Amino acid sequence: MLDGVGWIATVVFTISYFSKDPAKLRWIQSVAALFWITYGVLIHSRPVIVANVIVAGAAVYSSFRLLKERRTAARQ
Repeated sequence: MLDGVGWIATVVFTISYFSKDPAKLRWIQSVAALFWITYGVLIHSRPVIVANVIVAGAAVYSSFRLLKERRTAARQ
């Protein structure tokens, strides 16, 4: 089971490289980071957990920032 979570995280993260939409790319990376966080918890690895909390936070933040920029540009 542990390896399975890690492999799922790897597959989801790899899929993000095929996304042409920056917002979609960030959301896919957020999901992958959540899988990595789960994997880190299961294997008791703080570096994996912390690194992916940072990645997920950055991906979510930049997704909302990009969405806000798109909405602002659409109004002009």
